[in-house]
Amino acid sequence: MLFLYDVFRFGFFFVFVGMHCALMIGLMAEWYRDRQTRTRKAAPDSPKVSVIVPIHNEAERLTNLLRSLSGQDYSAREYIFIDDRSEDASLGILEAFLPGLPESRIISIRENPGPNHKQYALAKGIQAAQGAFLLFTDGDCEVPAGWISAMVKRMADPRTGAVLGPVFKRSGGSGFFHLYQCFDHAVRYMYLAGSTGLGAAGGGFGNNLILRREALDAIGGYDSVPASPTEDAALISRIRSCSKYRIRSGLGADLFVLTAGEKTWKALLNQTLRWNNGGLFSPDRATRFNFAFLMITIAMGILALPLLPLVPSLWTLSAAVMLSMALNTFAVLGLFGSTLPKKGIAYIFQLIFTPCYFTFLTILGFCGIKFQWKGSFIQKG
Repeated sequence: MLFLYDVFRFGFFFVFVGMHCALMIGLMAEWYRDRQTRTRKAAPDSPKVSVIVPIHNEAERLTNLLRSLSGQDYSAREYIFIDDRSEDASLGILEAFLPGLPESRIISIRENPGPNHKQYALAKGIQAAQGAFLLFTDGDCEVPAGWISAMVKRMADPRTGAVLGPVFKRSGGSGFFHLYQCFDHAVRYMYLAGSTGLGAAGGGFGNNLILRREALDAIGGYDSVPASPTEDAALISRIRSCSKYRIRSGLGADLFVLTAGEKTWKALLNQTLRWNNGGLFSPDRATRFNFAFLMITIAMGILALPLLPLVPSLWTLSAAVMLSMALNTFAVLGLFGSTLPKKGIAYIFQLIFTPCYFTFLTILGFCGIKFQWKGSFIQKG
């Protein structure tokens, strides 16, 4: 029995750390591919791009997005805004701004049966889109100048069906709460890009995503994507598993999209619980297994910490998590440090807090705790 116990605890260490080393290799491979792509000259032809933006009560943050969209230099484009039952001034802001945006239109939804309201709204936008490429963002985002051109450039390889782009949160203050939000978004994208580099893409940020129309047709259209609290991850998983097309991740600064951070811990918990539940209960079996394995092993390492005084030999579980988090932190700061708050040594606290927070979310998820999205409660996926 002692031999089996040693095999378990040392096996855990080498498997978990080895998995993160593999993710670092995938991340570097994706970084290299992205650098090669973004340094190429743009193709002479310009496929039409449909920029699709679902809106639900975003009046306070919508103007920043509209201003950033109006500054794009890509001519063959159309903007489709889906006003999904907004009860604030969102629709009025859109109507006032649209004359300055070429080929813009609003689709107004007064009833939305769900179960994922955003997924239903996106389906309406995709149905109306005419572009060869579909480009998605959200009403609370701000995109960089040249964003459309940069995303299209990443689709130059006809084998590429979709490209994920990074999304970072603006720092809303100087405290730990705001720092953690910024770091959390970056470390999640690091995991996504590393998985993509290994050919195991299972998620993405739906507010910075470009999709080839042919890839969508190859999986039976958007209606074939199963209902999920994380509709973007379900879409990516289906393209990866049900078509010949590849998924790529962009890592260049010309793709960095910014979004506003949450204002309270309650709001942040609600948001991150939705993301975690989307992975734990993904309709895609491979995504579900990979994400659950990662979250459960992180939880094992963290839950072993209070047991160390009684069972010191469990140090391998906790050490594996801490070492892997150190790798993650160095990778995130190396790739995205220019976008993250300049807090220096404060990032050391992320080594402990991030896996503890992930463990908490995992426990809540398996306990069936509901989360709220845009005023509606959703449980699991």
